Amino acid sequence: MSEFPKTERTTVTRLAKRASYDKATIYSILDEALYCTVAFVLNGEPVQIPTGFCRFNDKLYIHGSVGSFYMRELAGKKLPVCICVTCLDGLVLARSAFHHSMNYRSVVLFSKPEQVTDEHELYHALEVFTNKMQPGRWNDVRKPTPAEWKATMVLAFQIEEVSAKIRTGPPVDDEEDYALDVWAGVVPLTVERKTPVPDPKLKTGVSIPAYL
Repeated sequence: MSEFPKTERTTVTRLAKRASYDKATIYSILDEALYCTVAFVLNGEPVQIPTGFCRFNDKLYIHGSVGSFYMRELAGKKLPVCICVTCLDGLVLARSAFHHSMNYRSVVLFSKPEQVTDEHELYHALEVFTNKMQPGRWNDVRKPTPAEWKATMVLAFQIEEVSAKIRTGPPVDDEEDYALDVWAGVVPLTVERKTPVPDPKLKTGVSIPAYL
């Protein structure tokens, strides 16, 4: 299947031409973004939590402490969630204030949590997450101890009901505004990895890894 099926919740109606249900497109956005927001209703009140995540195969994974209240609530009650991810690519400056916009790639996913108990899946999820934060890192660090594994909860969300929305390109102004003496265009935005700053307690003689 190259596209996810449209549902009532995932069908984009506002500027539908920007929608994408293509699996490769959606997975590329999920794999690039470093964090998501997990929204759900708890005791009749809306809650939204920003958190790191990773994806492999057809599941999205988040992790946290077994003592985390929201993680325990999600796992125990299998609360339905809406997970949102956005990569911001540029500020779109139009000639009119009304037509200012942003270039972006976003994904909205509806799912329910499943606590990961399989040891292989649990281990692999944290390996993928660590290498997503910094490729090559997992092979370089001390692996979790049994006590640390027991203190960690991993939740998986099946990726089935999902869609993407994407904007690219220059501003779109009203025809009469193109004659205005106002600069218009796009200010590109990127997430940039800069020169690493060593920990003040770094052991003498430990050099910066090649993957950094």
